Amino acid sequence: MTGSENAPDRVVATDAAIELIRKLKDIHGPVMFHQSGGCCDGSAPMCFPDGEFKTGDQDVLLGEIEGSPFYIGRAQFEYWRHTQLIIDVVDGRGGMFSLEGPEGKRFLTRSRIFSDDEWNALKAHEEKAPITD
Repeated sequence: MTGSENAPDRVVATDAAIELIRKLKDIHGPVMFHQSGGCCDGSAPMCFPDGEFKTGDQDVLLGEIEGSPFYIGRAQFEYWRHTQLIIDVVDGRGGMFSLEGPEGKRFLTRSRIFSDDEWNALKAHEEKAPITD
């Protein structure tokens, strides 16, 4: 957990995802992630060179994984507000525009519901430092 209120991170990554992120950063330089609520490829976390995906008013900066910003569409954030997103990686082809595709891997979002204590800490933390766009 992080933050002054011991608030949990809203997004974390598995060891396998961190290893792939490091590889992608070695190849492409800094990267960023975006998770939308769309269908098909849009429902998977997409990895882009940092700054290539233009975020807007309907995107929320959820946190960072391996030093890379992770954004989520506001509608999807509202739906998943009570969960921690766990970014994992599996074999297979993912989004055709996501950087991991040529590696034969794809990022995948798993989630877990925050405990009552975590949720209370998160609410207290966000009262002082609200989620930003």
